[in-house]
Amino acid sequence: MTSELQTIQSIRAASRLIVRELGFMNQNLAATDYHPSAVHSMLEVETHGAMTAAQLVQILGLEKSSVSRMLAKLVEAGELEETPSADDARTKLLSLTGKGRETVQNINIYADQRVAAALGKLDPFTQEAVSKSLSSYAIALKACRENSAEKVRNSFKIVSGYHAGMIGRITEMHGSYYAREYDFGNFFEAKVAAGLADFSARLDKPCNQIWLVMVNERIVGSVAIDGEDLGNNEAHLRWFILDDGCRGSGLGRKLIAEAMSFCDEQKFDSVQLWTFNKLIAARRLYESFGFELSKEWEGDQWGSTITEQQFTRKII
Repeated sequence: MTSELQTIQSIRAASRLIVRELGFMNQNLAATDYHPSAVHSMLEVETHGAMTAAQLVQILGLEKSSVSRMLAKLVEAGELEETPSADDARTKLLSLTGKGRETVQNINIYADQRVAAALGKLDPFTQEAVSKSLSSYAIALKACRENSAEKVRNSFKIVSGYHAGMIGRITEMHGSYYAREYDFGNFFEAKVAAGLADFSARLDKPCNQIWLVMVNERIVGSVAIDGEDLGNNEAHLRWFILDDGCRGSGLGRKLIAEAMSFCDEQKFDSVQLWTFNKLIAARRLYESFGFELSKEWEGDQWGSTITEQQFTRKII
């Protein structure tokens, strides 16, 4: 099973579980006597203030006739009231009555308690990840319904220099990816961590630099230029990696561009990198920046016997 298919099936399974656990399979929702569409309607009216039935149709993504029938029942039940618009008397605005505001208050209390109880089962880091990921996924689903051509993108930024937690995070990305894809073990992960720790202590030198891709303040990519360890005025490109969800996004090219610009400014004679022959996509990216294969051999510097490669970029 491909990684993409596994992700799709995992999200579908989680979505079904969320729907069941939140009570959307029931005839009523959030400890009320109302269907989910009615509960959502009252919540949207509370959020937006007075609004029209047409606006609710757009927000809820339901048929106009279904929304009209549901709103009529809420007006009859005394939860909503209709008043003519000041701009156009033919347009009716819906707003909560006193009873409706009390109902919505109870809905919010119930829902907040459910969410708080579930979050209480998670550590703080996972709580934040759930919040941001759910928001992004919900926005993407809405964009699909509206046939939006634009891709929903998290805002990202590339920062340079030391960032708190980067040694552990970069090591985690390397360890997880290479264990899953190439069966690298603890030797490799320990080597990455040790190398990063040593390099981080030398970041005060002007010939050394690291760049990090940040999404929602989380590190999702990295690349470094070590201007010391090879000597002979040669730069060493190290720890180039992107988190699974960022591959194919163009962020890798932006990282390498930052690193190569730095190497040009520092006037290194060449840039060296070590990799192995199975990283085809990375090789294409390196070659697009002028790297050429300079050496190939069977080696085990990462803990497994593989076809290692050295690429060189001459700086003229």
